Amino acid sequence: MAHVIIQSCCNDAACVVVCPANCIHPTPDEPDYARTEMLYIDPRSCVDCGACIQACPVDAIVPHDELTPHTTQYAELNALYFAHNSTITGRPQTEIGISQLVSQRQHPNTQPTPSTTLRVAIVGSGPSACYAAEELLTRRSNVEVHMFERLPTPWGLVRAGVAPDHPDTKDVIRSFENTVTRTGFHFHLNVEVGKDITHEELLNHHDAVIYAVGAHRDRRLNIPGEDLPGSHSATDFVAWYNGHPRAIDYTFDLSAERAVVVGNGNVALDVARILLTDVDTLSRTDAADHALAALAESRINEVVVLGRRGPAQAAYTTPELLALGHLRGIDVSVDPAEAELDAHTTAWLRDHPDPTAQFKASIAAEYATRVSRHRRRIALRYHGSPVEVLGTDRVRGLSIARNELVTSPGGRLEAAPTGKVEELDCGLVLRSVGYRGEPVQGVPFDEARALIPNQAGRAVNPAGGSPVAGVYTTGWIKRGPSGVIGTNKKCAKETIAGLLADHDAGRLTAPAQNIESLESLISRRQPRALDYPDWRTIDLHEQASAAGTPRPRVKLVDIGEMLAIVHASRVRDSALTPAKAGTRAWEEVQVPAPGPPGAK
Repeated sequence: MAHVIIQSCCNDAACVVVCPANCIHPTPDEPDYARTEMLYIDPRSCVDCGACIQACPVDAIVPHDELTPHTTQYAELNALYFAHNSTITGRPQTEIGISQLVSQRQHPNTQPTPSTTLRVAIVGSGPSACYAAEELLTRRSNVEVHMFERLPTPWGLVRAGVAPDHPDTKDVIRSFENTVTRTGFHFHLNVEVGKDITHEELLNHHDAVIYAVGAHRDRRLNIPGEDLPGSHSATDFVAWYNGHPRAIDYTFDLSAERAVVVGNGNVALDVARILLTDVDTLSRTDAADHALAALAESRINEVVVLGRRGPAQAAYTTPELLALGHLRGIDVSVDPAEAELDAHTTAWLRDHPDPTAQFKASIAAEYATRVSRHRRRIALRYHGSPVEVLGTDRVRGLSIARNELVTSPGGRLEAAPTGKVEELDCGLVLRSVGYRGEPVQGVPFDEARALIPNQAGRAVNPAGGSPVAGVYTTGWIKRGPSGVIGTNKKCAKETIAGLLADHDAGRLTAPAQNIESLESLISRRQPRALDYPDWRTIDLHEQASAAGTPRPRVKLVDIGEMLAIVHASRVRDSALTPAKAGTRAWEEVQVPAPGPPGAK
């Protein structure tokens, strides 16, 4: 019986390495991997060994006979990928590419271990940062990794970005925990680069510095009325319901009956679900307490998700679209006229077969046939662009220009206004149209592309493209906001390959200062710096606070409270180890400079 990959797939390709039949695709060495929504198992060549189930960090692989009514369509989705990619078939793992991937895991130290320790700083603690650390610690034995995170809590978007109703996706943290507890790894939490320690000081204490800081800024609509009360970024809303410390005092007016989310990526669907999901259901998740209290009083019963092109071009992934159809007590509606594929899309799909786009369009068409049964609904709207947020003292509606698809000279299907405009009453507008990276002081930055300019992860000077010695990047700040959690794994591997090659070739400058100097500097600049045991104190406190409830944890959202809990733990420990407590002052703490959680 073949196995099937389902919704929570994180794309980190751990399953690819262990598959003896090479039936899981696309692999990291195949072109489709960079743009795939998920991985797929070929039902024709799966040998039902179960190795992939054990390797998957997010429990996203199940035997075919264990599919539920909510996941049965994934069998079709897996098979469809191979039906449209007939050249991909299961083969023994002896071919170039997959064999190299396996070899790297079985024989990671591909170069002789140098006599001196390679010391690397990683700024950020999200998926791309953790994958980079794992690759370094796997490839070389004589390496020190120092990870810097401005918050007292690690894991980046997995903690502060993944929707609380997607607990399986957060299971990838287990693999990150294995990384950060390895010999040679050092956590520096609650330490902000650029404030507590500078870029130049990091270089002075490390052979290399890797920036994995994500993309923190939301893209704006740049339309009239965008700054009215009631108009917000989806990024801020996500930070709010996920308990990010910077969003502790945010408020959202949920008194209107309709909200509009501009954009139709996965974040837009997350926001729509959270706005409408029954609070009794959300109270079984790790959603922030302040968000649960506000959502319990919400009057919103319709969320319109607005995309500028058609259902075949929508940015959300197929698994997220499928999942909408199984939400309890929530309808999904699509205007039948908007679900119908236009002539340009039909011609494009005929000339460029795309099973993902075709499957998305078929799902939207099926939703268009559904009869409303519930008071709450998500309305998927297509072919519309916002032109003005309406209102005087606050949001009262949204003016929407109707679009049609046209083929550009380069062959891309683009949205063009038809001249028709409609107005939609609403009391809340959330923009979800993308993210931008932010510059790091002392590090090159491409303002137009909103990322660190780089060549395969090596930071370069914008003028001339010459490499910046010892500076590297990975994740969204390297390639822009694209892909899912596991996409960062391949991205990190490329960066680390370049770093190690530079080290082996003698292109890195040895640090002028030793580790003792680094620890002394951090202690002086940020006496409230935390390490991994301190994070575990916070982690266990959150879990204990949920004891006797269905919740996995009750998130701490106030940094001062987090530090007080760590301090109390250190005081208790001092009875056994007096030297451990009392060495750091705990003072009034300022929340770090605003910046929504991004992919790191």
